[in-house]
Amino acid sequence: MASPSGLQSGLSRQLFEIWCSDKKNACVIPGNVVEGTLAKTVINEPKEVTLMNGITASLNFADSNTKIISPKNCQSVKMYFNSEKRLAEKTPEVGETVSGLLVKKVFTYQIMAPDDLHVFSQLSTENISQRITIAYTGAFGVLEHRLKQILESVESLPDEESEGPTFRVHERSTVEYESEKHISLHWRSDPINDMVFDFVVALVLNISREIPKVVVESKEATKTEENNKKAEKVVHALLISLLGDVKFGENGKLVIKASPTHSLFLPF
Repeated sequence: MASPSGLQSGLSRQLFEIWCSDKKNACVIPGNVVEGTLAKTVINEPKEVTLMNGITASLNFADSNTKIISPKNCQSVKMYFNSEKRLAEKTPEVGETVSGLLVKKVFTYQIMAPDDLHVFSQLSTENISQRITIAYTGAFGVLEHRLKQILESVESLPDEESEGPTFRVHERSTVEYESEKHISLHWRSDPINDMVFDFVVALVLNISREIPKVVVESKEATKTEENNKKAEKVVHALLISLLGDVKFGENGKLVIKASPTHSLFLPF
């Protein structure tokens, strides 16, 4: 409630100019109105009114099914409002957990569903979609397999729903194969999804660190094998120059012919 009732100035005029364009709001004028005031103009159902800054605002009486009611003096007036709050559809039982947003307005508190916030308050909600591209040179199937071992909700998407190999995590977030060197992660930001994709990023980085180790070990093994073969050839050539008849036998042994009837087996 605000004064003056004629809406010619003051707090009532300021609130009217802020709220008049929204069809969910109502204007109750509890008293007689004087000619020449904004309240008298509103009662006559104009299509638009001129605000204090000179700008015109549309009232849309026809679109909002607005009714002008002028009760007599001392006549009781009852106004009914249909509650559409989702949390109010069912009365919670004793001990039942109620989840929602706690909104403070002046000295009152209300619990409401996130979807009702923009309807029953002047606050609004926004969804944040996040996307991150990570360097990854491993097999895409290995990453999917590792995630399926740890997380419950991991499913591959058909090719017609994505440009490349893609799988969905927790029904709303995706991991997509972009190239041989990169993968991209897409998710709708909330506490659960943020936690899940922090884990996915850590897993990708861990797999990426494991791949170079495997390559290095493979190279070291190959190098050692090559050195052993070179050593065998050097020893074989040296023994031939000293003893003459030296051949390779079974299981990598060198066979030295000591006499026509005796042979010496030298393990290498």
